Amino acid sequence: MTLEPIGVVRSCFGGKFAAPRQPGLCPSAFGRLVFHQQFRSEAAVRGIDGFSHLWLIFGFHHTVDQGWHPTVRPPRLGGNQRLGVFASRSPFRPNGLGLSLVCLEGVDRTAPETPVLLLGGLDLIDGTPVFDIKPYLPYAEAPLDALGGFASTAPPLMPVTVQASASAAFAGLPARAQALIREALALDPRPATQTEEASRIFGADLCGCNVRFTIAGGVCHIVAIECPR
Repeated sequence: MTLEPIGVVRSCFGGKFAAPRQPGLCPSAFGRLVFHQQFRSEAAVRGIDGFSHLWLIFGFHHTVDQGWHPTVRPPRLGGNQRLGVFASRSPFRPNGLGLSLVCLEGVDRTAPETPVLLLGGLDLIDGTPVFDIKPYLPYAEAPLDALGGFASTAPPLMPVTVQASASAAFAGLPARAQALIREALALDPRPATQTEEASRIFGADLCGCNVRFTIAGGVCHIVAIECPR
């Protein structure tokens, strides 16, 4: 079987760092699914407006060339314990495929690449190839007795503050971008094995801006935001 991407995600997450590790953790996250030319068909998306959420089958394009590992170190376990790759959502998989549940916020039928799917709550970085789309069915895919294994609860959140040095730039961003930045940084994007308190300044590509922040005392402090003019 040969897989061919049907489209690409244009996302508010410019890179892996600070992108949430699961969908829905950043409700304000936004993006667009742009179909490749041969799949730009209004007929192919007929009826999709009736669904609130979609499953996207995508490719881990930044890591697929690194191969796969039979065991991995999930960040939720601090990056110190090994589990089988098939008991995780690690990107280092035999076929480099991922599955993400995103919110369908609408269909843009005015864009030059129409139809374009408008997405919310996504965890995919810009440029992610998508291989297929399937509608989410609540009656079949939300079992009340489901168990979450080692990730049975949502990750903890940390407070996020905007320092005076970044306040003007932050205030100039759209409200949704402001919310997204707060949500993404509240999840503590640092590698699980590198969470020691330090004065190090990190940078994340969010909403087209370089958001610089530091973490101290369990609080994330945004210290600078640089956006292209």
